[in-house]
Amino acid sequence: MMRTLNHNRLLRVAGLFTWAVIGLPLLMLSLAPADQLAEGGARVVLDSWRSWLAWAVFGTSYAWLTRGLGERRIGLFDRLLVLVLAGSAIAISYYSQSGLGSILLMVVACVLPWLLPLWVGVALLVACEFVIVPVYVRGFDFTLAEAVLQAALYVGFTGFAFVTGLVARQQAQAREEQRRLNAELRATRALLAESVRVNERTRISRELHDLLGHHLTALSLNLEIASHLASGQAQEHVGQAQTLAKLLLSDVREAVSQLRDDDAIDMRATLLPLAENVPSLRIDMQMPQQFLVDDPERAHVLLRCTQEIITNAVRHSGAGLLRLRYVQDAGAIRLDARDDGRGADGARAGNGLTGMRERLAAYGGGLQVETAPGSGFVLRLELPLADDARLRDAAPRTVASPPP
Repeated sequence: MMRTLNHNRLLRVAGLFTWAVIGLPLLMLSLAPADQLAEGGARVVLDSWRSWLAWAVFGTSYAWLTRGLGERRIGLFDRLLVLVLAGSAIAISYYSQSGLGSILLMVVACVLPWLLPLWVGVALLVACEFVIVPVYVRGFDFTLAEAVLQAALYVGFTGFAFVTGLVARQQAQAREEQRRLNAELRATRALLAESVRVNERTRISRELHDLLGHHLTALSLNLEIASHLASGQAQEHVGQAQTLAKLLLSDVREAVSQLRDDDAIDMRATLLPLAENVPSLRIDMQMPQQFLVDDPERAHVLLRCTQEIITNAVRHSGAGLLRLRYVQDAGAIRLDARDDGRGADGARAGNGLTGMRERLAAYGGGLQVETAPGSGFVLRLELPLADDARLRDAAPRTVASPPP
């Protein structure tokens, strides 16, 4: 069972287990002796119920926040719920007059690196620990100095838990980056294999045309001369040889034509690996059923542009879904890319977009970028085909990656 749990799920299970165990001492504190009930009356009972309510809120919030940890986009609601999570831990300490809330704050510290920016998470943890100082003064009869020292000790504990969660997040990001690079490597390898296949077929077709074709043509001419010089039975055999030579020359020309007709690069085999196992991003690709491009250089440009679009969606856009639509229009390949990310006020041309524009401009193409806050990014690129390049059978077919 442990082998099926990655770092993210282990943090979730460990946190929920700690939350459940905290319920045992909370139950013991709720079963107050009769003399305490007589002294405190309804206030003790009310504080007990409030402690249990805060405990339930903490567990519910933690379970919600840690679902799909590291695999989904963190929104504004999640960040607000982090405050509820920390507040419920503090409430448990206040209403139970115990240090149980500080223990739960260590659970919060483990998941904060996944939910908040680094320094915001650290500041929140330190503030929460010192907010509990009055509990140590009233509940444990500590002096103010002792209470501050106790809070400082818990800051150290929560800091250690915070670093543990940060390391787990960095390892998860490293694994995701490795998976993305592996997908790009597979796509590049597929393009290289297609290019090698095309080059080999082109070489074979040239050899057949230049060697066999020329020799068979010379043989046919010599047999034509021999047919005029020979007579009798020899002339009949020369005629048969001449017919076979012409038939063989026709077969060679047909074979050369077929080799040249099939020397296009299959872009489906090249591009589809890019959509596999992309971390926290679902890619929906739509492309022609037979997506064949004759020019290897243009195929390479299309591959690199697609890689850059996917990389930008993962690193900068914060998108959960990326739609890629490949079509042929007036002798050009057109790609429409849309994501559901956070968008921006304007598209600033970084190294990625600049590189895409330069690659496309070298072949007479172009790139348009549209974005707005909350509307994601839309990229439209056009890559003109060479005069002898073709994109065959443009009937659309949708190929979607499995949902996360």
